[in-house]
Amino acid sequence: MSFKYINLVILFLFFGGILGCDKINAAASRKAEVKAVSATVIQPKGAVIARVNNIAIGLDDLNQEIEIYNANIPADKPELKITTKEQKVNYLKNEVIRRTLIYQNALDKGLDRNDDVRQAVEKTKRDLLVLQDIKEIAKNIDVSSKEIEDYYNTYKEQLKEPEERQIREIVVNSEQDAKDLYIQLLQGADFATLAKSNSKASSAKDGGNLGFIKKGIRSAQFDSAAFADSLEVSKISNIFKTSEGYSIIILEAKRGGKQKPLSEMWEDIKRGLTFLKQQQTVEELLGKLSRDAKIEVYEGEIK
Repeated sequence: MSFKYINLVILFLFFGGILGCDKINAAASRKAEVKAVSATVIQPKGAVIARVNNIAIGLDDLNQEIEIYNANIPADKPELKITTKEQKVNYLKNEVIRRTLIYQNALDKGLDRNDDVRQAVEKTKRDLLVLQDIKEIAKNIDVSSKEIEDYYNTYKEQLKEPEERQIREIVVNSEQDAKDLYIQLLQGADFATLAKSNSKASSAKDGGNLGFIKKGIRSAQFDSAAFADSLEVSKISNIFKTSEGYSIIILEAKRGGKQKPLSEMWEDIKRGLTFLKQQQTVEELLGKLSRDAKIEVYEGEIK
């Protein structure tokens, strides 16, 4: 598919605007008077929707090319996609037929016998055959229900939605200052007010509010306090030390952290396990082929 897209982009840029729609019928008519080009005829897929001399163009081929074209349109420019019958007809005339005319012209010149062209064709053929062989190997790979269930049960904790916690903090230079503030908090002082007037952290201007954060954003010491199972909503942590100073935090809210049921994750797990098994199968094949092959690497020649 990547090769088709490369060709599509190059030809679109090259031919765009060179030939007008009104010239196609005249060009095709003149070409029809010339002898048919002698070349391997590509069989059309789907209903024949056009003929350029001896080359038929199939509906399935057109739709596949348009699908590739649409897939590469930026998400913020959906209006550039080809969706209507009229747009498809224009694309057929302005791109596919033009390309076929130039292709036939190149054959008339014997460019298919050019050494560089032949080598490029063989390299493309090689790469396509590699992709096709991998597809053939992969299509027989299957993942059982038990494998999916075992994976889910083994990695259930890691498959949870990431938990986020809304935290406020107070950071001071000395442990004694932290203890004094801690006592005030236990006596009912407002956390945000104390943070504004005493905290040295940049969050002080917002009353110490850090918003919702995930584990791993701050230091390990911070995470140990902020994401402790024992810390409940509206509760204050113990004093703890980080590289910034002595800290106290309060947990204001939690969200996320829920365990998705297996039914919701079934297809995702199946796709992941299928990919891993496909990779393993290909690696095993490469190992066997490598053992049976004669491979020579001339590192001294690599400059």
